[in-house]
Amino acid sequence: MIHQTAKAASADARKRSRRSMEAKHRKARSLVHRLASSPARSAATDEAIAEIRVLSKHDPEIRAPLADFGAVPLLASALLDRDSSDTEALENASAALLNLSISAREAVMSTSGILDALTAALRLSYPPAAQHAAATLYSLLSVDEYRPIIGSKRPLVSALLDLFRRPGGAATRSIKDALKAIFLLALYPLNRATLVELGAVPPLFALVVKDGRQGVMEDATAVISQVAGCYESVDAFRRVAGVAILVELVDSATGASQRARENAAAALLNLVMCGGDKAIGDVMEVEGAEAVVRELAEGVGGGGEVSARGKSKADALLRVLERARGSHLVRG
Repeated sequence: MIHQTAKAASADARKRSRRSMEAKHRKARSLVHRLASSPARSAATDEAIAEIRVLSKHDPEIRAPLADFGAVPLLASALLDRDSSDTEALENASAALLNLSISAREAVMSTSGILDALTAALRLSYPPAAQHAAATLYSLLSVDEYRPIIGSKRPLVSALLDLFRRPGGAATRSIKDALKAIFLLALYPLNRATLVELGAVPPLFALVVKDGRQGVMEDATAVISQVAGCYESVDAFRRVAGVAILVELVDSATGASQRARENAAAALLNLVMCGGDKAIGDVMEVEGAEAVVRELAEGVGGGGEVSARGKSKADALLRVLERARGSHLVRG
């Protein structure tokens, strides 16, 4: 009897779930139809975009149906076609695309012109739309296969970098979203040289040196650690005294957080691994570099416990520097 009651309850639950999803499909189809059939830049279009934004934010289950019925190209068109003064519609369209990208990445990424639309949104002088576009890219870049595709779109990468190299800077939230997207972009090795060529290094170090916003330094040093993993970074780091800045960050006396110290050590390690003797020489020329790296490798100093990752990176870097010093002594 109990078993039969449980089975009946389970069947009822499945029916309710099925009816709920059917209702969501009908709602999604109706919304997309409204958006597609309304005149461009009309009140009806704006209302449909706003409703898609709200529904896709609060109901994850409706995101895939919205994408399946064709919401993505219509939202992308809104970003491409709207005047920059039409801020509410632009914000709603970019936010809706962000929501859909969380649950329907393939549908978003496979839409023709989507990367052009995100580039246009990033270039807007209206911060919320640009921030949503950066967050959408972060969502898409969580898929490994999309990283070389997005990285090949140089105007898009440049627009992403512009979020934190604009005169006067951008909002902290926009900068953090851009840094997170660039970090994932740089996980694909061939994208690192592109980032260097497009001028990523100076504004990244500027964030570290000049920017006191909470959390930005840690995100910036994480990106620097990835960008350092290409030969092209050696000269780019030289032009901004990057190695000296990173060594200073590793030094616990400067008060950097443990995560920033560890990121700086990882950046130096990646730089010497990719830059060879040229990069090793740059590190060894900085007074006290070996000592502060040894301190981190031993877990000494700082405001918290050094992680196993941090010790490992510092230890590997220390071995490289010690071998180089020994080699120089033998040659001398």
